[in-house]
Amino acid sequence: MTKLTELNLHQALSGLAAGDFTSTELTQSYLNSIEAQNASLNAYLVVTGDKALEMARASDARRAVGNAGALEGIPLGIKDLFCTKGVRTTAASKILGEFAPEYESSVTTNLWRDGAVMLGKLNLDEFAMGSSNETSAFGNVTNPWKRKGSNVALTPGGSSGGSAAAVAAHMCLGATATDTGGSIRQPAAFTGTVGIKPTYGRCSRYGIVAFASSLDQAGPIARNVKDSAIMLQSMMGHDAKDSTSLNVAVPDLVAAMAKGVKGMKIGIPKEYRVDGMPEEIENLWQQGIAWLKDAGAEIVDISLPHTKYALPAYYIVAPAEASSNLARYDGMRFGARVEGVDLTDTYEKSRATGFGEEVKRRILIGTYVLSAGYYDAYYLRAQKVRARILEDFTNAWTKCDAILTPTAPSAAFGLGEKSDDPIKMYLNDVFTVTANLAGLPAISIPAALDVDGLPLGLQIIGKALDEETVYSVASVMEQAANFSARP
Repeated sequence: MTKLTELNLHQALSGLAAGDFTSTELTQSYLNSIEAQNASLNAYLVVTGDKALEMARASDARRAVGNAGALEGIPLGIKDLFCTKGVRTTAASKILGEFAPEYESSVTTNLWRDGAVMLGKLNLDEFAMGSSNETSAFGNVTNPWKRKGSNVALTPGGSSGGSAAAVAAHMCLGATATDTGGSIRQPAAFTGTVGIKPTYGRCSRYGIVAFASSLDQAGPIARNVKDSAIMLQSMMGHDAKDSTSLNVAVPDLVAAMAKGVKGMKIGIPKEYRVDGMPEEIENLWQQGIAWLKDAGAEIVDISLPHTKYALPAYYIVAPAEASSNLARYDGMRFGARVEGVDLTDTYEKSRATGFGEEVKRRILIGTYVLSAGYYDAYYLRAQKVRARILEDFTNAWTKCDAILTPTAPSAAFGLGEKSDDPIKMYLNDVFTVTANLAGLPAISIPAALDVDGLPLGLQIIGKALDEETVYSVASVMEQAANFSARP
């Protein structure tokens, strides 16, 4: 029999349904994989082995009486930004200490409802602030991929680096992740996995530790497009506990994959050709265009003129919302506390020792742009830019059905290579932030290897609530790319 961890998610579902193996056997094989690899990759912060086996046995019992859910018996990793009842949730920060929530996030509730099994909590950049998983209070995650002929440790991307590394290294069948400015898609591109950020409001934010509330959105990282569709279908749905949750029907994403792209118009934005972009990424983009043409799509040139302002606008809006969201971590009600001589001193010491450097930097930027005299000059102006970016996309949709771009401006880089230069690090998000600012669905699929043997991704951006078109394009691209490389 194939080694169980070699099966992808939809193959595992078929095997479980056929009785080839049990969820308990499948889960144990993933726990063994975690035990063998986690010390070197640092993808899991908490491994919930006993809980996983208990959930797997319950799943086997349900299946035995013909009561199987859409993800029945599938072992998943959960980004440590999702609250999990009774299991430590840290957001990869010291300030949350040993916080174990008394409630479950809506996304994970949906997954357990459909029969999934929790293997543990995955590492990330602290409070999801970062593009390389180097800001975690628990140490960086290492990408399972290596450059040809080199043993240099590479970043898995961020902030969902633990999720991407765990999926790429076959330490879970799929993982939850979150995307505020590219935190699902960029790690997916760096690890040869598939990552989607759905339309803002498709997945409930209830029980997800907040970074920037108007941008944050949950989504899955998986091994292929079909696995991603199966997971996202379970994660999505209206939730009365989240005022931004959209009360719309959940589409059949797996069925949408079969539609193809014949007669579809795919937009190519001229503004995504940035200075200093490696030739390989430009060539891959052209290859992607050729694949879609061959499949019957019409390629149209489009313009998204405000793209160059997206990154500056994002790095005003996101820190502003972060400074407001993170005000609750004061050492009083929950999490870590450092006693001071008085209340103010306790606040200051708790926050100073609890938050890492990148989080402090963003809180300071956010507080500054929201302060009297600067609010109009920065925050208000950034919101106007955001409206213009959405307008650009609205205009583009009159000419095309979806947009094709690269996912990231480079392949995975070495740990420590950019961490001393925040601006260089922020540029990793140059192709991804526009979809967050406009609230649009966008997927990254692995499309090729670069000269060093590292994966490169292509991104498909769709209209709001049109994940079906995104998946039909992604499916065609995946078949054409035929990406089968492994770390």
